[in-house]
Amino acid sequence: MSHRTATSVPSRSGYAPINGLHLYYEIHGAGGTPLVLLHGGLFDIDLQFAPLLPSFSAGRQVVALDFQGHGRTNDIDRPLSSAGLASDVVGLLDHLSIARADVFGFSVGGAVALDLAINHPERVNKLIVSSVSFAQSGLRGQNAETVAAMTVDMIAGTPMEQAYLAKSPHPDREHLQGLLDKLGATYEHGFEDWSEDEIRSIAAPTLITVGDCDMVTLDHAVRFLKLRGGDVNGDFDGVPASQLAVFPGTTHFFGLSRTNLVSDVVLTFLDAPPAAE
Repeated sequence: MSHRTATSVPSRSGYAPINGLHLYYEIHGAGGTPLVLLHGGLFDIDLQFAPLLPSFSAGRQVVALDFQGHGRTNDIDRPLSSAGLASDVVGLLDHLSIARADVFGFSVGGAVALDLAINHPERVNKLIVSSVSFAQSGLRGQNAETVAAMTVDMIAGTPMEQAYLAKSPHPDREHLQGLLDKLGATYEHGFEDWSEDEIRSIAAPTLITVGDCDMVTLDHAVRFLKLRGGDVNGDFDGVPASQLAVFPGTTHFFGLSRTNLVSDVVLTFLDAPPAAE
């Protein structure tokens, strides 16, 4: 598990009453367009983003949250869906009086970020989606099959189990198995596919990141880029607003582990002036 440095201690944290949840959130840094961080399944703020928070919050306000059933947020009788989790994010933005933000989501969080960009475009300034496909056809099957069959015994002793038991409002193996079952259903049946027209219609400049040995295929990542106006001759046509970063030697589970590389790619994208799609 990652450990925070003094520079990444939240300036504010709390719980927001949203959709039956006591949704845990943290705010780091100040200034600029807010950046919302959305973690992946079975992760939480610390596990996913702790090494990145110091650089991300150095010049901007960062809002991070624990999804339903993850980290310090309670679970409720509701499946995990991109629409439901996106509704929670919108509720948190309203709670914090944030009209519009940059959004960075990884894996499950990336699916939620896509939902926000498509169904709540007025809330998203720039979009970063990491290790996520816009359709089931872009995924390798082994990961979905593994998650669908996952049990608490399979993750015993891992940082994910340790973090869950240390932070959850219901820190027991029965509730953890319930979360695994919900994640399994999500991966097995998948979040809904987005059409190519819906991906083309996203207004927010988009950064797509993927590992070169990720659960998302590289062919799919390139198709994603093309739908966002990328894969052009930038020397003659200009650099598009939407871009693709492929992290070398990187799997799905360790998709954000190369902290310096991720930080440079993400901050360069966020700090770039507006460009035409």
